[in-house]
Amino acid sequence: MKFGTVAIGRNEGERLRKCLESLSAADFVVYVDSGSTDDSVQCARHHGADVVELDPKIPFTAARARNAGFAQLRKMAPDLVYVQFVDGDCQLAESWPREAISFLEKHEQAGVVFGRRRERHPEQSIYNWMCDQEWNVPVGEVRACGGDVMMRVQALRMVGGYRDDLIAGEEPELCVRLRAAGWRIWRLDGEMTLHDAAMTRLSQWWRRTIRGGYGLAQGAYLHGAAPERHWVWESCRAWIWGVWLPLACLASGLVLGPSGWAAWLIYPLQMLRQTWRNPGRPRERLTLAAFQLLARFPEVWGQIRFMRDRLLGRIPRIIEYK
Repeated sequence: MKFGTVAIGRNEGERLRKCLESLSAADFVVYVDSGSTDDSVQCARHHGADVVELDPKIPFTAARARNAGFAQLRKMAPDLVYVQFVDGDCQLAESWPREAISFLEKHEQAGVVFGRRRERHPEQSIYNWMCDQEWNVPVGEVRACGGDVMMRVQALRMVGGYRDDLIAGEEPELCVRLRAAGWRIWRLDGEMTLHDAAMTRLSQWWRRTIRGGYGLAQGAYLHGAAPERHWVWESCRAWIWGVWLPLACLASGLVLGPSGWAAWLIYPLQMLRQTWRNPGRPRERLTLAAFQLLARFPEVWGQIRFMRDRLLGRIPRIIEYK
């Protein structure tokens, strides 16, 4: 059951130590550092990882880090069949590698498998709790994966790896190309990783959601054409709720007077609709609905930033929230 692991990080501190200790079952471990100013590099070397330090002159992205780590892993073990990617703020479950590889060995067309990613401290803040909900996608064949994932080396090589220039949404974009090449993506029922979002402030959630909006725009730009229509609806949805409806409600109030301001009721009605559709207890459903609606505003701002960068020919740069 030989497999290699690529861990990526930047100033993860104690989280990285826990991550590296959880990778003891891997035959090869590569750690890719994106300009840390703490002792991350020394910590990785102390735990026996092969360290790759990215050139700071080139903008950092998680995609670039994963590609660099994968390239180094290929040099160390050219015949390697499986690679586990893991973020430096995550801890790998002991049972996961065996479960993932067993599934891949039984399903030749499966190129990607991932399991349950959980938040370490969902009780610490509403933002950590929402991340835990976000990771809980349905079990079975799916269209995309996240950053923590076990991949078949052959599949990743076939499509040329991640796109270095994506600052968000690099995994779903990769999965678009994998599915086009005939590979299938599966979410298994087993525990995979314990993640530490460390989000305790609204400003962190807001920046993370701006980054998500930027990723929506990048994804739609790359694969928005038929038949994929990758993230086209998600991008349009943000514009509808974050720009066009507020403008329409404002115009309605200015033109029609008091009766026109009633148009703003569409927002609480939408929140009630989302509450009905969300899983969980009533309070949890309502909380998710409120933030789902609020997210449209930073998502639009992220898309505007993408359009600005495209127009001005700027190289995308990561949007950090920690």
